[in-house]
Amino acid sequence: MGFNSFTFILVFLPILLFGWYSLNRLQKYTLADALLVIMSLYFYYTFGVNFLIILAISIGVNYALSVLVNEIDSRDTAQNNLYKKLIKTIGVLFNLGLLFYFKYLGFFADNLNAVFKTGITVEQIIMPIGISFFTFGQISYIVDRTNNEAPHYSFIEYALYTVYFPKLIQGPIAFHKEMIEQFRDKSLRTYDSVKFAGGLMSFVIGLSKKVLLADIISRVVNYGFEQTYYLDTLTVIAVMLAYTFQIYFDFSGYCDMANGISLMLGYKLPTNFNSPYKAASAKELWQRWHMTLSRFFIKYVYIPLGGSRKGRYRTIANVLIVFILSGLWHGAGWTYVCWGLMQGLLVVWDDLGIVSVEKEGKFLFRKEPLLVIPRALGRALTFTAFVVSLVFFRSESVEKALAMFRRLFFFTYPGFLTRTASNLDIAENYIFRQFLSQMGGINENVVYMITMVIYLVVSGYIITRKNTQEIIEATTFDKKTLIGITVLFLWSFVSLSAVSTFIYFQF
Repeated sequence: MGFNSFTFILVFLPILLFGWYSLNRLQKYTLADALLVIMSLYFYYTFGVNFLIILAISIGVNYALSVLVNEIDSRDTAQNNLYKKLIKTIGVLFNLGLLFYFKYLGFFADNLNAVFKTGITVEQIIMPIGISFFTFGQISYIVDRTNNEAPHYSFIEYALYTVYFPKLIQGPIAFHKEMIEQFRDKSLRTYDSVKFAGGLMSFVIGLSKKVLLADIISRVVNYGFEQTYYLDTLTVIAVMLAYTFQIYFDFSGYCDMANGISLMLGYKLPTNFNSPYKAASAKELWQRWHMTLSRFFIKYVYIPLGGSRKGRYRTIANVLIVFILSGLWHGAGWTYVCWGLMQGLLVVWDDLGIVSVEKEGKFLFRKEPLLVIPRALGRALTFTAFVVSLVFFRSESVEKALAMFRRLFFFTYPGFLTRTASNLDIAENYIFRQFLSQMGGINENVVYMITMVIYLVVSGYIITRKNTQEIIEATTFDKKTLIGITVLFLWSFVSLSAVSTFIYFQF
């Protein structure tokens, strides 16, 4: 049961909102928290009972470690810090071990077999949805707890922080303090019509991004990457652009929906997505894309490695390590390593200060950049580099990614573009296709081509406009706005029958 499902929209969410505000209105705050925990667990249970068991074990072990820290603090002995370091090590190893087993064990075994000619066999392991998100959240708590930066919470507070369903399966990676402080604030449990309307609008916009754009564009993407060895140059360009827009609308759509649901409950999630394709450098892009993952790696990996405090070359190495780990976080495969390394190299290039959109900045080898370019050019170059890097991100193997690049840079045109565009022969486009077909007897293949071009152009236009948060902040909820939201919701709702899962579910 995802956010983009009939069951969630028509049953789960209305029941939860009614129960939540009813209990809080009666000042039954503990019962309200228990309801939210139970509903969040049920939400996760719909993806598989085994997943729920793993989540429960993870919560139990991490909370038990926090209890041990509490016991150590109560004794106040000379060995306190030593014991806490031991608990930190156990906690980090447990969480990373859980992640390694479900996400990386098969990848590790395959590479051992390839390098050392061993015969290690690993049965197929089904990875729990969202394990990377709730595992990193709990690592942050255990590290902060043992570093005396986090208190010991009640079990229901900690459970609610971990299983809070708007962020559970696809982030953001929220820190304990920013969520639990909100859960403790009783004033946020009172129904706020303005906040609720903003949340509802955010949910509808996110749903429309997912259903009306990402899911439809995905048909072109899936077909294109399945036919890698047969594509021509123009088709490769179209497929690369389509995937760039698909992952944008898929991820930002989920963030909008999660933020909207949380706002309807009275809480604000940390910002995770802020118009990254408006970035004028790779460094800026990663300050806008998956922002909570970036801050996690900065706090718990980059800074402990020395950050930028141990010289220029160590800084470069630390940046590359962080981005390689970020690539591996997204998936167990060499394609993700290549993607992460490419992004890391682009960020290092920005740090060198050879070319920059800023006249002043903090560069590694110089005070001022050698060449300052217009921001518009910087945006175009950054976007192009990201489009190219996503070939690694989406391809099934490095070999297929390289095959895609060969077809991109060595021009061919055997006419595969029309076959790719024909995947847009779906019910959502029926009226539009009929309209084009009646215009002077346009060939069916031309109709498909025009349809694909329109989707790509509209997608490109939307990413240059205000993001959802900016739209909501500038909106007055008058009748015109309500009609617009209603139409957008109904249009998205009737298209849910062909909906697909979110891309980031696999991470």
